[in-house]
Amino acid sequence: MASACGCDHDPATWASRVKDACLRQGAQLTPLRRRVLDIFSGSAAPLGAYAILEELSRREGKQVAPPTVYRTLDFFLEHGFLHKIESLNAYAPCEHLDHAHHGMLLICESCGCSEEIEDAGVTRAIADSAADAGFALRRVMVEAQGLCRKCARDRLSASAAAVA
Repeated sequence: MASACGCDHDPATWASRVKDACLRQGAQLTPLRRRVLDIFSGSAAPLGAYAILEELSRREGKQVAPPTVYRTLDFFLEHGFLHKIESLNAYAPCEHLDHAHHGMLLICESCGCSEEIEDAGVTRAIADSAADAGFALRRVMVEAQGLCRKCARDRLSASAAAVA
């Protein structure tokens, strides 16, 4: 199911898959982790730590300490449930929870949504180049910015209307 922005991320399905993965892995989904999962499941766009912190504080009616949120985000990163978008200092749900992989995200400059893609050829090319340089890869995050399907279509429609 596509989100409102035209990306393929379905937040509710993702949250359910994270819960299932925690059960399979024996990872504890604490009350705070569940609340952060709920915040991500209500957003089609990547979220920064302070946006999560503000939403948690609003929902709980009291201030939540930043280290608490960062520990929770670290849990989600360690288990492969989130990717960190370095260029935005934000976090996006991992759409491929069933296997380990490096992240490749398409980030819409207009609506802010992100879409995860996988391409074995790109991954192999990066790994080969790193190996040629004598570099041992641990984590790769490829970030590409542009327009999602919906925003590109809307922009094309607006351009056509302006010409007419």
